[in-house]
Amino acid sequence: MKQSAREFKVLHTVSDFTQHFGFPPPAHPLLTVIDLAKTRHLVPPTTPVVRQLYIITLKKNLKGKLHYGHRAYDFSQGVLGFYAPGQFCEGTPGVDISEISGWMLVFHPDLLLKHPLAKKISTYGFFSYAVNEALHLSDSEEQALEGLMDSIRREYQQPIDAFSHDVLVSQLEVLLSYANRFYHRQFLTRRTAEHDLLTRFETLLTAYFAQDAEQPLPTVQHFADALHVSPAYLSDMLRTLTGQNTQQHLHHGLIEKAKHLLLSTSLSINETAFQLGFEYPQYFTRLFKSKTGLTPAAFRFSAQ
Repeated sequence: MKQSAREFKVLHTVSDFTQHFGFPPPAHPLLTVIDLAKTRHLVPPTTPVVRQLYIITLKKNLKGKLHYGHRAYDFSQGVLGFYAPGQFCEGTPGVDISEISGWMLVFHPDLLLKHPLAKKISTYGFFSYAVNEALHLSDSEEQALEGLMDSIRREYQQPIDAFSHDVLVSQLEVLLSYANRFYHRQFLTRRTAEHDLLTRFETLLTAYFAQDAEQPLPTVQHFADALHVSPAYLSDMLRTLTGQNTQQHLHHGLIEKAKHLLLSTSLSINETAFQLGFEYPQYFTRLFKSKTGLTPAAFRFSAQ
């Protein structure tokens, strides 16, 4: 029987995120750090959400599980969890945060634009749906991350200047390098997680947009064929689990890659469109504006 799609709330910005969960408003438009001990009085919303943001969170004394994709993300043993843009998460009525402590780092993908980390971050396996348990940290590892978080807090709370952006991204890269070390230490000797359909789609999508060469526009049929399912089945599955159909996932990937090309290369708007697989640049411009509110040229100018 075909599953009916649920309503998902999409959180596009850091401000959307803090407002939805009742957290303090961000001091920086693209990044915030939340002290989880100060959120114990809040009632966690159970509305399914898709967050177009990166989230790294160190949660201690969380009782219960969060639904992540169609699995449960388990914090019962480990403390450090990771979420990527476009991934679905949902709390459950049984989650108890009355004794929670730790921190949550939330940042928008646009923070990484113009930096090599914008591309590198997609290679970190701990952001994948295939990971469904939090990382366990030793006391010394936890202290190392806490020191980095203090540095990030101090930096983003200062007035923004010409160096703020680069310093924040550099600190994030160090944090992710530590996380990568801890991830491999915990999971290196384990059997590879079973790749279900959602995980395999995510892997194919990441690999497709990681290519540097000019390529045709991605199609729903291409991914359905690669996964050996029908286009309709793939879209229904994705809509049920993530709130977005296949085409919406492809458009999101295209726009993120377009942003990277616009800010990290000297390609013209037309050349960028061709690089992405658009036969007609005007179609690229219309799609980009419909998703971002800006034309490609205006977006490039606004980031200068």
